[in-house]
Amino acid sequence: MFRRRRREQPDQVAEQESAAPTRDSGPWDADEPHPESDRIDLGGLRLPHNPDFDVRLASVGDQHVGVVVLYEESSLQLQALAAPRSSGLWDEVKTKILSQAKHLEEREGPFGSELTGEMQVEGQPRPARYVGIDGPRWFLLGVISGKAAADEALSEAFVDFIKDVVVVRGDEPMAREEPIPLRRPNEQTGEAAGERPGLNPFKRGPEISEIR
Repeated sequence: MFRRRRREQPDQVAEQESAAPTRDSGPWDADEPHPESDRIDLGGLRLPHNPDFDVRLASVGDQHVGVVVLYEESSLQLQALAAPRSSGLWDEVKTKILSQAKHLEEREGPFGSELTGEMQVEGQPRPARYVGIDGPRWFLLGVISGKAAADEALSEAFVDFIKDVVVVRGDEPMAREEPIPLRRPNEQTGEAAGERPGLNPFKRGPEISEIR
């Protein structure tokens, strides 16, 4: 589990200090004013540091496509995707998820509309909660599963975690629903190697590795 803390770069901190955040909480876009704090820098995502959480990268081949956060027999999967400039993706993604899941219902949560119920993991039902946040040219999908998906008190830790995530979209052209590139801390970002996989929240197979 990654425990060493990393601060925002000095020029980023100076910019944030010159303008107060316009919202009470995130997820934050890297280009908007947001609170300075110690975060894990994974390139496309900067995650709040919480020593109680076990943070791991999810990879397909040699591409890091998401993050898994483990806590109290529960998990939070996070994936940041490129989105169109003119519209968000959450309404479309919700429809896609509901078409494949029979035991989910829509309700209002801290980030707006979300889906709750059960997902199938290796043929067994597991409590699940899907949250989606549309940002400027990005979309953040969070999937809470396990005890925290059904326990509001336990899920609060994951909700607070999501509220302090910073998404770094970058300026490069990206295809719709293309995962925003992630990397290990201190790892240099190389050129994209081929086409990145798109969104499939039900497909099993990403390799999960610890962040050290």
